[in-house]
Amino acid sequence: MRFELTDDQRDFADSLERLLAGADTAKVARAWADGDHEPGLKLWSRLAEQGVTVLATDASLVEVCIAFEALGRHAVPGPWVESAAYLPVALGREVEGVATVSIPPLPEGLDADVADEEFIVLGGELFTATHYDRLVSVDRTRRLFNSAPVDAVASKDLDAAFDAAVLAVSAQLLGLGERVLTDSVAYVKQRKQFGREIGSYQAIKHALADVRIALDFARPLLFAAALGEISPSAAKVAAGDAAYLASRTGLQVHGAIGYTAELDLSIWLTKIRALVSAWGTPAVHRARILEGLG
Repeated sequence: MRFELTDDQRDFADSLERLLAGADTAKVARAWADGDHEPGLKLWSRLAEQGVTVLATDASLVEVCIAFEALGRHAVPGPWVESAAYLPVALGREVEGVATVSIPPLPEGLDADVADEEFIVLGGELFTATHYDRLVSVDRTRRLFNSAPVDAVASKDLDAAFDAAVLAVSAQLLGLGERVLTDSVAYVKQRKQFGREIGSYQAIKHALADVRIALDFARPLLFAAALGEISPSAAKVAAGDAAYLASRTGLQVHGAIGYTAELDLSIWLTKIRALVSAWGTPAVHRARILEGLG
């Protein structure tokens, strides 16, 4: 199967890229991690005006993937998967404002303290929820809270909602990996050692080429899943593996500076580490793939 984005889809991707490129999202992410939600909510409103929050109900999963790859590439904070992928499908409507949802066995509501609506899935049913104790995440921009059910609410297809969320987080991982690779290539072209740019050494070239190949193999799986040709779990595994390889390689080529929280690279690295296991661990999704082959 040959797949290419339409002109409208490319224009949508370009408009999102222009918006996010000028938004200083690293600064927004740092503020969000420190509990200052104002810059992030302003960016949320601008993205909502671009239609990101209605894609799951008014467009297709292809557009959802396009949007979430951009959100990942720029490390935009907030419960975007919950608000713009899972809940619109689960509720059968657009979500007003910011919303979050938790799905046991990990009943953690992302950014529940800033959400206008909170939900939790229990026993295959959807409930409104309330939050309490904040939990620790490897990604400081992912502010997690324990959740408890309040009232049952009518819901649509929760399995389809989960698959939409898996696709969205897979697209985020792809975008995160692309950004880490781009920044790593730029760094090795300027960092010198023994009188040469470190990017001129074959070991560095080969490591970065492996990342390029992994990301390029993950992308068609993402869009094939969006079109219903394969399981979203296949996209999650491939995108997660590729992004994780990008993070390990990016950290390695940056050397000691890559370990510092002050370097913006850390925002992308920690988000990759968190999202690899979000909405199902690699083991969970490999088991889903295997079950689908039976």
